[in-house]
Amino acid sequence: MNKILVLVACEESQAITKEFRKLNQEAYSCDLIPCSGGHPEWHIQKDAIAEANSRKYDLMIAHPPCTYIAVSGNRWLYNKDGSRNEERWENRNKALFFVKQLMDAPIKHIAIENPIGAISTQIRKPNQIIQPYMFGDEATKTTCLWTKNLPLLQPTKIVGKGERTFFKSGKSHPKWYADILAKSKTAEERRKLRSKTFLGMAKAIATQYTEYIINLNK
Repeated sequence: MNKILVLVACEESQAITKEFRKLNQEAYSCDLIPCSGGHPEWHIQKDAIAEANSRKYDLMIAHPPCTYIAVSGNRWLYNKDGSRNEERWENRNKALFFVKQLMDAPIKHIAIENPIGAISTQIRKPNQIIQPYMFGDEATKTTCLWTKNLPLLQPTKIVGKGERTFFKSGKSHPKWYADILAKSKTAEERRKLRSKTFLGMAKAIATQYTEYIINLNK
């Protein structure tokens, strides 16, 4: 085997898809919305679960939506009076079911990426936690990986953690994230920018997983 078929589920930016393509691998992004990465010929606009169950892929990288399952959203699980926000809980359970469907897809090699959140407590702990600064980007963005039949990613270039922006409230955010909050005009634009994959991480995922699978099948 010198070429693998890769599904990058829940990706419209095509950041990881393009890194696999640079390695001459047959990778396709998949999302319900059109891609913004400039290569519609590499994009499958349909339900990611249906595509993941097509039984034709060697590897899947998945980025399930984290709105309802990231730890940062826990404060919205309860109303101001202390009662449960039932709609929020229902959406959380649906999001977790979506993740479980991705995990159970009939694909030999799987990596699911998400921030710290309910996947760890309700499904299982991640196999690895990585940061952009481990792969050459001076930034922090705690990223968990739940993997199947894949090795741990090895750091490629450890650099500084990047600047932070401090607010009058005393809180602070990584500068890249604070810039998004300041510049984005809509919640949807902010969501897309916030969920971006840093280039160094994308390259490491594509390079290291491709090398591992090809060597495994020699």
